[in-house]
Amino acid sequence: MSTAPRAAAPRAQSLDAVSKSIIEQLQEDGRRSYAEIGKAVGLSEAAVRQRVQKLTESGVMQIVAVTDPMQLGFYRQAMIGIRASGDTRVVAERLAALDAVDYVVLTAGDFDIIVEVVCESDDELISLLNSEIRAIENVVSTETFVYLRLQKQHYNWGTR
Repeated sequence: MSTAPRAAAPRAQSLDAVSKSIIEQLQEDGRRSYAEIGKAVGLSEAAVRQRVQKLTESGVMQIVAVTDPMQLGFYRQAMIGIRASGDTRVVAERLAALDAVDYVVLTAGDFDIIVEVVCESDDELISLLNSEIRAIENVVSTETFVYLRLQKQHYNWGTR
């Protein structure tokens, strides 16, 4: 039995109803003004600005532009399952440093790590797999799931 300390699970932030409403307003439209949000949630523009700043600084949320990769010339997206030996966290850090990788998850099951990649072409995907991903020390094998069509992608799941 291991006596090594276990990493504590991240503690969920406790949000009040107003902060949750602000998040939901921004999930509907990330360009919505603080004044508009204030009217919807019953706060002043300044109070909304302050809450949004606290929510972003604490890492509870990010405000970003979500693009359509196809319209930007990235015609090949794929999910890649990776089996690794040794410390998977080290492999995940190396994968996260690759420009084409936009998503890295350590998992339990058939794969140790799953990454999402966005490439301009199949040739770029082949190069990424062979020259970069499989070249990382302790990557044992990969399985690539090429996207044929992105059926659903949304970021407005609320705060539940």
